[in-house]
Amino acid sequence: MAHKKGLGSSKNGRDSNPKYLGVKMFDGQAAQPGNIIVRQRGTRFRPGPGTEIGRDDTIFAVREGTISFRTSGERRFVSVVEPTQ
Repeated sequence: MAHKKGLGSSKNGRDSNPKYLGVKMFDGQAAQPGNIIVRQRGTRFRPGPGTEIGRDDTIFAVREGTISFRTSGERRFVSVVEPTQ
């Protein structure tokens, strides 16, 4: 017989907080400077014209326009294009 209670439950119970990653704005949407477009770990998407990449790999808009996603080979790019008048 065991002389101590099982320790399984006390070793469990750790879980990390959600990081809310992913695409926040989609192709064709209007963007303002400072809007977050993609939150990511690593460079799944790369910044194109009108966007920049933050220290935590977040891609955000630096000018007003319409969001555009495009693929070049294996790489995916996000850009903010000028709105057509």
